[in-house]
Amino acid sequence: MNDDSPPSTHRRMARWIIALLLLAALAAAAGFGWRSWQAQQRLAERSRAVADQQLAALQQTVEALRRDQRANARGLQDVAATHRVLRDEVLGLGQRNALLEQNVARLADHSRQGAQAVRREEAELLLSQAQQRLAYAGDLDGARHLYALAAGVLESMDSPGYLNLRQALLQERTAIDALGPGVRARTAARLTQWAAALDSLPQQSGDAAAGDARPTWWQQMLSPLVQIRPADPQVLVARSERIAAGDALQIELSLARAALERGDTDGWRQALQRVDGWLLRLWPDSPQRRSQRHTLAELRGVDLRIALPELGSTLQQLRGMRDGKVAP
Repeated sequence: MNDDSPPSTHRRMARWIIALLLLAALAAAAGFGWRSWQAQQRLAERSRAVADQQLAALQQTVEALRRDQRANARGLQDVAATHRVLRDEVLGLGQRNALLEQNVARLADHSRQGAQAVRREEAELLLSQAQQRLAYAGDLDGARHLYALAAGVLESMDSPGYLNLRQALLQERTAIDALGPGVRARTAARLTQWAAALDSLPQQSGDAAAGDARPTWWQQMLSPLVQIRPADPQVLVARSERIAAGDALQIELSLARAALERGDTDGWRQALQRVDGWLLRLWPDSPQRRSQRHTLAELRGVDLRIALPELGSTLQQLRGMRDGKVAP
């Protein structure tokens, strides 16, 4: 019996050691699992916090866009009201022109001095209308027609004192004819072409397109599971963000067209500056995007006002002649 005791004791000790090792392994695994679970919980909480922050920022951006859209709508309504007032004024001036024509018909038998005074008033009215067409509406065709009518009125006045006046009117008409269709019409056509060219911009950068054209073997193996592409941190990726950004871009283009219609150079440049910002957010860097930005910078530098040194010189001389500052 004494011979059997040591092996039994060794076996019991071995079993206790194995049990202790198993308990230690289980405790280590439980500790590792607990730390992993806590790390996953912290990561999930951070992800939720980041998502909440992004959602709040997006909501603030959408609300700001809505406020801007409402402000722009009110601005457009004000512009429309101003245009209606100007149209009423032009109609009133047209009625006054008709009355002047009637007065000319009644004064046909009067003295030559009275007839010239009436023609001078008619020419002044036509020149004033032409200047208002250019200053408020940028209507070059209407202004050219009014200048032609004023030239016809001045041609019927054979007094030598009107020779300088006719020469000044000829110089003014030549300067206006040199403008062609006008800076607003040309700029509107260029803006339309620029907006149409946005559809042809690549959605990926040149490096990404080259990588998609010649995928490597490991990309082919991982393509069913993972799509690998280089990312520009400025370019929006989420579909909802791109839709909102596209709507904002269209709103800014509408604001630019409205500023172009009313000849607001500052509003035009500010709207195109915001369009450039959305262009960077919607499309990655490429030669096409750089070309679009260069064209946009050229459009932003256009001055919408008609600045001619000859503009209004004939009307100023005619009013001076009426007030007696210039001898007829």
